[in-house]
Amino acid sequence: MKKQNKWVDDGRTIADMNVDGMPWYNPGKKARNAAPSKTESGEAPEPMSFKETLYVTKGVLLASLAVAAVFIVVFFLFILFCKFIWLK
Repeated sequence: MKKQNKWVDDGRTIADMNVDGMPWYNPGKKARNAAPSKTESGEAPEPMSFKETLYVTKGVLLASLAVAAVFIVVFFLFILFCKFIWLK
């Protein structure tokens, strides 16, 4: 078996857990050393082109319409169930 590399903490904050209302909340503490939004190679990701943005928007729209269609079908089936079986 291969020996795995040991995990080393580099001190960066990935998600700030200093949330208002939690027992450990410290109002004076600010997030330090936040993880930069860069790729693994250390460079910033290149912005999306118009075509890529259009594809992402189209995908999000189709996914949300699919979820909405499922909810509409379930609601319609519930109405039919109520009308013909439950409240008969």
